Amino acid sequence: MEYQLLYQLFPRSFGITPEIEAVIECFSKNYEQIKSPENNLSSDGVLKIITNDLEKLNFQVEKSKASGDKIKVPVLFSVNNKIDKFFDADAVSADGKIVIEVEAGRAYRNNQFLKDIFQACMMPKVEYLVIAVRNHYHNSDDFKSVYQFLETLYISNRLLLPLKGIVLIGY
Repeated sequence: MEYQLLYQLFPRSFGITPEIEAVIECFSKNYEQIKSPENNLSSDGVLKIITNDLEKLNFQVEKSKASGDKIKVPVLFSVNNKIDKFFDADAVSADGKIVIEVEAGRAYRNNQFLKDIFQACMMPKVEYLVIAVRNHYHNSDDFKSVYQFLETLYISNRLLLPLKGIVLIGY
């Protein structure tokens, strides 16, 4: 089966903004290098390939797993505005409105996408979460599986998220 870059904005009731389109283009432009299953890259491997393009859009991008290289997004503050709690993100736009999480094998099977959604919802400025997952992982279609979950979440309207949207990208 031939895979291609896939993407979908949830909710499906409005279109993609120019800022989100530019993020998708970072993945599209590098698709041949990151596509699954041909390229069995880790999430860090994918992020490394798209870093330059994201930085051109003024995104701050995680350089490594070392503490100083992580992107820390504050979520709780205490006395004198001291940061009490933060979550790490793979990339964040300069204005803090778009967070990107790149996942590989853990995306669906380990429910990492759910953790990504929860954490983005806790980040005060975030309006859009972009979750990139593999199209193909060990005989399963992670894009399709996460898509069905997000479709159910938004159609049921039982859980309202404080985000304008979630963009799912399948690579």
